Amino acid sequence: MPAYKDSKQGTWYASFYFENWQGVKQKKLKRGFATKKDALAWEREFLLQQAADLTMTFEAFVEIYITDKKKRLRENTWSTKEHIIRTKILPYFKEKRLSEIKPRDVIAWQNEMLNYRDKNGKAYSPTYLKTLHGQLSAILNHAVRFYGLKSNAAATAGCMGSEKHKEMLFWTKEEYLKFAEAMMDKPQSYYAFEVLYWCGIREGELLALTPADFDLDKGLLSITKSYQRLKGRDVITDPKTPKSVRVIQMPQFLTDEIRDYLKSLYKVQPDQRIFEVTKSYLHHEMDRGAKAAGVKRIRIHDLRHSHVSLLIEMGFSALAIADRVGHESVDITYKYAYLFPSKQQEMAQKLQGLLGAAATVDAEGLPDSLTIEARDSAGYVTRVRCGSVVLNGEAVRDALGLSSSCFYFSQSDGKIRITCKGEGHGLGLSQYGANELAKEGKNYREILKYYYQDVKISK
Repeated sequence: MPAYKDSKQGTWYASFYFENWQGVKQKKLKRGFATKKDALAWEREFLLQQAADLTMTFEAFVEIYITDKKKRLRENTWSTKEHIIRTKILPYFKEKRLSEIKPRDVIAWQNEMLNYRDKNGKAYSPTYLKTLHGQLSAILNHAVRFYGLKSNAAATAGCMGSEKHKEMLFWTKEEYLKFAEAMMDKPQSYYAFEVLYWCGIREGELLALTPADFDLDKGLLSITKSYQRLKGRDVITDPKTPKSVRVIQMPQFLTDEIRDYLKSLYKVQPDQRIFEVTKSYLHHEMDRGAKAAGVKRIRIHDLRHSHVSLLIEMGFSALAIADRVGHESVDITYKYAYLFPSKQQEMAQKLQGLLGAAATVDAEGLPDSLTIEARDSAGYVTRVRCGSVVLNGEAVRDALGLSSSCFYFSQSDGKIRITCKGEGHGLGLSQYGANELAKEGKNYREILKYYYQDVKISK
């Protein structure tokens, strides 16, 4: 393992041969080292990387992790991960041998992160601390799964922080219409917010839209891409998830508005962005419009919440809503169901109808009054306690207009949230159960016979 002096530059360089992953010999040259020792150390780490030797430094393994993962992630996702790795993890672990990182080392690093305070005395948020730990654990888990590391020290040490979701704010339709009226003095802003609210798309999806994404004759909007501003560059990426690629049916009034807007754009090309503004611009416009309309300030993303909540209020199923807004799972859509404040009062009134005059149901006390007492073997609710009275599960389902008797109660900010799984009363085929059987490799005949025994299937 020789190192050589560059007499012209006054620095050292390493030059050697190694076998690549295909068994082919290649020459490696690296210049610019201050000392011979530095050049030899770099050569040693490089060869350990090639051999996936776990005595390599953590910093060397991070380069392997980057090579393995970077091309598999969206550019903006990787940019966030890389910043965390470079600024929060490598400074502490980079010199440590990968095989020698112990849970106590992780705990010591966690304590540093927990004790951090910026110039204003502010600590890292619990959510950010959880993200930091998750990234360290992901790197070590990669070494365990693919490179033979015996254990993940971060997993053994345990997590720090916690995931705390931001409150889902939303506008009612009346609040949005007040806001929209205040935005009419700037057509570009007005049309941008119209699409956000009435289609429920994400901010990045909006900013990537081109004329080619609209079929105005049919009133269709195709979501196939997302816009990001990264390191001073405009970057068009795939949407957030595979389910985000979708076609949205627009209401007729919005179709007419978009037709007018496209006509107003000077020589716009089919593949040219029609909202060539920044996210910062939209945020400033949101501030301006909310103040002028006298409505509460919500985030841009909360317009998406507002759209979902409006559809729930209109009576659409979670499955249909998930398909429209591109939720990866219908379970995500169920998180929105508790948003409208009128629902809790409505629930209390409907339950009062079941109980009759013998008992009183108070809307404010409803979250503490409702408990599920019994379920059948399939998980469907058979008895619900409301205060001192026990109700039939199917009757509660009918009274509240729930999609299924397989429901759950939970509380959030003093409100009750009801989550349903599937649709129906449990006496026929379960969509969720059928999906699981399909994942196990069952065909349609086997699935039908599982639910409907002693039946004959014929064409």
